[in-house]
Amino acid sequence: MATLTVQLEQIGPSTMQASARTHVVLVDRPSAKGGADRGPLGGEYLLVALGGCFASNLLAAIRARDAAMTNLRIDVSGEMDGPPDRFKSFQMTVAADHGDVELGRRLIAIAARACAVTNTLRLSAPVSIMFESAPVDFQSPESNQVLS
Repeated sequence: MATLTVQLEQIGPSTMQASARTHVVLVDRPSAKGGADRGPLGGEYLLVALGGCFASNLLAAIRARDAAMTNLRIDVSGEMDGPPDRFKSFQMTVAADHGDVELGRRLIAIAARACAVTNTLRLSAPVSIMFESAPVDFQSPESNQVLS
């Protein structure tokens, strides 16, 4: 199996610089929590990772099937609990211009099952996905149907 690796280096009293391949981002705390607010919190990056991994797989599924689904938008949230702080659930809401709601729901299910971050997080906290104001089932055997 492949291994993904990133490097983090302190560049300020509360700021870390993270490098992944040729990409660099900053991680910091908000000013209200003693940081310099030079970048998102690590937990916010976890939400970005969830949405980004899922979106990458959804775009690939759309392209592979030449589906009429464009202008993809995804809102990602994580409900916190604690102490100690932890995520107790995750929710993604997907919006897009599309011509077929059922095809969109099936593509979303395919993307959710293919996403390494979704697969990892749902082992420790529920992950739900909404599309057209309804939940998308990506965990049941019925959602395993392959599209031609």
